[in-house]
Amino acid sequence: MSGLSVGIRALRKAYHKGGADIHVLESATLEVKPGERVAILGPSGTGKSTLLHLIGMLDRPDAGSVWLDGTDVAALPEATRNRLRNRSVGFVFQSHNLLAEHTALGNVMVPVRLAGGAPDLARRRAEALLRAVGLGHRLEHNPGELSGGEQQRVALARALVMGPGLVLADEPTGNLDPGTAGGVFDLMIELNAQLGSTLVLVTHSMDLAMRMDRRVVLERGCLREIVD
Repeated sequence: MSGLSVGIRALRKAYHKGGADIHVLESATLEVKPGERVAILGPSGTGKSTLLHLIGMLDRPDAGSVWLDGTDVAALPEATRNRLRNRSVGFVFQSHNLLAEHTALGNVMVPVRLAGGAPDLARRRAEALLRAVGLGHRLEHNPGELSGGEQQRVALARALVMGPGLVLADEPTGNLDPGTAGGVFDLMIELNAQLGSTLVLVTHSMDLAMRMDRRVVLERGCLREIVD
């Protein structure tokens, strides 16, 4: 699958907490071209993770629209959104969110099995990606037997196993030491380039952001392009 285009138009999202409405996004707008790599920067608590959840169909906006390759996904029925998300969107989170009861191989196989893929197909794809991230010798290890960097590599392989057109990464190296973080990020960039996927990255690191094609900052609920 080639990279998906992303269109965020007049996006609004608020949460009700402690008897008050907390407005996170206020008319946020952004266009991302197919295959483009965009970093989203901004202080903690400004709604960057919320924005990724809306783009990735994990949540719905209060107003506005999210377009993936010309389809307003915010308006789709939930079952359709779930199928599209599993097939077309890969997520890499700060916390790897691996299933403790599954091996590294089993974790990476999950998206293929959820999409109805045969076990042998799921296994072939998962093995190939785990080898690509340097974990061919750790296929049968459970998450608790892996280092933090290895767990995040498993999470990266899982995110890419369906060959998604869009990869959403939320502080993917935030829990790793600098040396390990650099290796994981290098792998993510390399594998993403091979797939031709669109990449939207939330990060606090300007060093990581500078390796992307574009940088935007989320401030007061709106997105603003950073001009170098």
